[in-house]
Amino acid sequence: MARGKSPTFELQRGAILQEAARLFADKGFHNASMAELAKACGVSKPLLYHYYRDKEHILFDIADSYMDQLLAIVAGVEAQDLDAEPQLAGLVMRFMEEYEHSQSQHVVLVQDVKFLQAAQEEYVVGKQRKVVAAFADAIERVEPGLKARNLAKPVAMILFGMINWTFTWLRADGHFTYADMAPVVTAILLNGVRGLLKDGGGLPGATSQQELAASR
Repeated sequence: MARGKSPTFELQRGAILQEAARLFADKGFHNASMAELAKACGVSKPLLYHYYRDKEHILFDIADSYMDQLLAIVAGVEAQDLDAEPQLAGLVMRFMEEYEHSQSQHVVLVQDVKFLQAAQEEYVVGKQRKVVAAFADAIERVEPGLKARNLAKPVAMILFGMINWTFTWLRADGHFTYADMAPVVTAILLNGVRGLLKDGGGLPGATSQQELAASR
């Protein structure tokens, strides 16, 4: 009779994924070894193989579980049944908050998914397409007619271009947080740079035209 998994099995796998994400994000998937990962997790290499058969298995679980988190965020925001602009702003805010707290997983998703086997990569990319489609739908609600001109998805990709690479420049000890930058991103998407500071716009550190005039 096969021995069942211990109650702590999934907890240990989760801890391994956290450490692996940090290691892959820091060193790159190909440069990180199972021996280094075992040491970071405080377990033996043979025990590590008890939980995961190889690095590719770990990489897939990091990317797949992270995409599930992002899809859950989309579902949560959509369930609030908000008006068009608040819904889009809510999606941007929640994703930026998630990026701040899951930075390693996000880096792995951006830079290492291409190293998965084709079927695994396509499975993860399929979930990415669902996320993009949800953002495209939210953008279409704000500006109906974009889909008819095949622009909703490109605009969604422009939005992701603004937020997906924040980990390369937005620092924890910097002037602004991820939450601070979320309304900036939304405002730029909706209004462009022109008018970004008009009447403050609810943006961090924004100054109204009247305040600017008074300060001169």
